[in-house]
Amino acid sequence: MKAAAKPAAVPAWPRDIYNVFKQVDIRQVAYVPDAGHTQLIRACHADKAMRAVSLTTEEEGVAMLAGAWLGGERGALLMQSSGVGNCVNMLGTIRECRFPLLMLVTMRGEWGEFNPWQLPMGQSTPAVFNDIGVVVQHVNERALVGETVYASAMMAFQSNRAIAVLIGQRVVGFKDWSK
Repeated sequence: MKAAAKPAAVPAWPRDIYNVFKQVDIRQVAYVPDAGHTQLIRACHADKAMRAVSLTTEEEGVAMLAGAWLGGERGALLMQSSGVGNCVNMLGTIRECRFPLLMLVTMRGEWGEFNPWQLPMGQSTPAVFNDIGVVVQHVNERALVGETVYASAMMAFQSNRAIAVLIGQRVVGFKDWSK
């Protein structure tokens, strides 16, 4: 008789990010639904001190968080690397107006990617961000996610710059749809 499979443990890194959000007083979280951010999104929705807003497209989040900053609140944008290209025009506004913007991007098109459609944007994400003036921090180890997000948040809100934390596919996990 085959033993029942253990349920997968909830990874600690989404909890680490949520704890950083609390520590740096993130009040608004804009996101496009993404499996990689599911646990973090749930935690933000459950927190009465945070406003979590589901978007139809990523650039809406850039505008929303610029407004949050002007209204005196800090925010973060959660998205997948496939949505980065949607934000380029809005990121130009952030750059010119010197609004802080913290973006957490779950990467696709990296290690173990099964979907060839994810490769072009996944591989281009760092260059796209660099070209528009976004500071990029890449994290590929689960144990380093919390401190990387914290350092990036401090950098964004103290320097009024856009900072993107690219959460590598090794952190998010291997997707195997062949089974």
